[in-house]
Amino acid sequence: MSNSQNTPSSSSPQRPSSFPPQHQNHQPGIQQYMNPLPEAESPVYRPAGKLMGKVAIVSGGDSGIGRSVSIVYAKEGADVAVIYLNEDVDAAETQNQIEAEGRRCLLIKGDIGDQAFCKQAVEQTVANLGRLDIVVNNAAEQHPQDKLEQITPQQLERTFRTNVFGMFFLSQAAIPHLPSGSVIINTTSVTAYRGSPTLLDYSATKGAQVAFTRSLALNVIGQGIRVNAVAPGPIWTPLIPSTFDAQQVAKFGADTPMKRAGQPDELAPAYVYLASEDSSYMAGQVLHVNGGEVVNG
Repeated sequence: MSNSQNTPSSSSPQRPSSFPPQHQNHQPGIQQYMNPLPEAESPVYRPAGKLMGKVAIVSGGDSGIGRSVSIVYAKEGADVAVIYLNEDVDAAETQNQIEAEGRRCLLIKGDIGDQAFCKQAVEQTVANLGRLDIVVNNAAEQHPQDKLEQITPQQLERTFRTNVFGMFFLSQAAIPHLPSGSVIINTTSVTAYRGSPTLLDYSATKGAQVAFTRSLALNVIGQGIRVNAVAPGPIWTPLIPSTFDAQQVAKFGADTPMKRAGQPDELAPAYVYLASEDSSYMAGQVLHVNGGEVVNG
């Protein structure tokens, strides 16, 4: 067991305000190669058994935001199925950290853009972990381009297939298994609200995720299923060095009001809130965790 029950320090951890220039050629990127490593576990987080006995499935759970959410869910008493594309070493580390909390972890490798895979992943989760209560649609990809004309049909389709189709397929497969009191949580983005000049297709998918969150919330609320979302600002995850060039990475997040990028562990408590009874009167909403940027919607 980890020392998550120990009394935490009263002081907040120091967060990096800049990063060494770096780039990875593989997307969505490998967390173990990042410098510094993303902060997956907060030293001041104190669990309270808010998800005891629950089972969660987290897409993109091998690294970044998904890893931090998976770990904190385990701290709160949930077993976790982690869906990942092909990052075996990162996924194994996430599994180790979940199991260190005394919870079960099921690794499921595959592409959420494939409807048949999503159905298989949900069925595998229920068969191995016994139930399903929490769905976190977190996996995403992005491909910056300076001009609209540079976005190929192949890139457009791929971005939407991962970010929108994957969310749709996984939710669709999960709903028949979700009892009353279950939740679906989608990871959208600040770009859905303020746009991005170089992430045109990505921002469009994030806007679609917001609309899907609001609409699905209304569609399933009668079944006792709540659907909400989190809209992160710039967060230090493997997607960043695998997406941007080295100099862009070095100043990543510096344009926020807090003058720095966020860390995955700063997002994870929002996902705990949305997954627990603490948010029992919340549906169709988006939590903005973005370093102080004020957005509409």
